[in-house]
Amino acid sequence: MKILLVDNGSLEPAATLLLREVAAALAARTGREILPVSLLHSDRVPAERLGGVPAETVETVWRREAARGVTDFVTVPFFIGPSRALTDYLPDLAVKVRGDFPGLRVDVAGPLYESGDDRLVRILAERVQAVLTPEFTGGGRVRVALVDHGSPVPAVTAVRDALAVKLAGTLGEGVTAVAPCSMERRPGSEYDFNEPLLAGLLARERWNEGAVVVAQLFLTPGRHAGPEGDIAQICARAQAAAPGLRIARTEVLGTHPRLIDVLADRLAAVWWEK
Repeated sequence: MKILLVDNGSLEPAATLLLREVAAALAARTGREILPVSLLHSDRVPAERLGGVPAETVETVWRREAARGVTDFVTVPFFIGPSRALTDYLPDLAVKVRGDFPGLRVDVAGPLYESGDDRLVRILAERVQAVLTPEFTGGGRVRVALVDHGSPVPAVTAVRDALAVKLAGTLGEGVTAVAPCSMERRPGSEYDFNEPLLAGLLARERWNEGAVVVAQLFLTPGRHAGPEGDIAQICARAQAAAPGLRIARTEVLGTHPRLIDVLADRLAAVWWEK
């Protein structure tokens, strides 16, 4: 049996390198070998940008290991909520590979957020509190924009919105408001549940002045949440348009050490069910 820590995949080397760090920490925590793999994209990153070790996709690993006689897999998602990558793409991929390897068995653990488990909220709160320096806040109260990528799946956005409510309660009186928002969205009224967009929120009255923390609901520093990524550019444009606005972005969640405990529990839930 093989255990895979699976993310969506990115063309940014930093995302794969962080996934590998998390997999190594999870292996140390559980005493099991953990393979860091992606659903898509990462295998297109040149190996020299990944320490000489090429990235692999789930399909590649399933096929290689199944050809060696290993057909039992446990997948631990490196995802915050129930993305279609987990609910649709991964099961469809298993059906495809099972056409060549009928004995393939895949057990999938739950995503990082589960109702009733507030550890992700506490991690988010620590990320926000880390940037609330006196120099940034100026001694005043702040607002927090909790931003995710934006999803076509209402259940994923519902996770973000639930986290925003809980984050507001955790941060307490030092924060004036916590608002969920999306980096981007698909066109059409059927995707209005992604609103507001981060750019629009930062242009609103009271959000376009003073101290605003952009809390990044992202696990890895890819092209969206990286140092010069899309979110950084949105924030830069907002500050250029509103000179009285001060923005601090939080570090991505994947580097937080206590995230390993959550992943270990998600693994244990399917491990003990086997």
